[in-house]
Amino acid sequence: QVQLVESGGGLVQPGGSLRLSCTASRSLFICNAMGWYRQSPGKGRELVARISNDDFSTNYADSVKGRFTISRDNAKNTVYLQMNSLKPEDTAVYLCAADEAPNLYAITAGKPDYWGQGTQVTVSS
Repeated sequence: QVQLVESGGGLVQPGGSLRLSCTASRSLFICNAMGWYRQSPGKGRELVARISNDDFSTNYADSVKGRFTISRDNAKNTVYLQMNSLKPEDTAVYLCAADEAPNLYAITAGKPDYWGQGTQVTVSS
């Protein structure tokens, strides 16, 4: 069992930056796939970014490409989401996800083994 705890959310003005962190309760080496989702009122849960452990390859939603960067530090059991040039439409609860499968299917389908509780990001002037 892995527990995920997110931090780093908050209120930021449009054009600003935030870095979210997701720290796991045990080694991330068991989780090949890590990702960040977001959910806002009236919208479904959206996969924002994911990263694999075998080759550290990454994928992003079109809406955040060029602005967000996902990274992982297995030595610190932590995954990060650097968010730049934030827009009001980025406002959401951001959730960390982790999956032990040796592929990316589950995390891409929104069915990872583990979820964090989420951290609120609000982009507003």
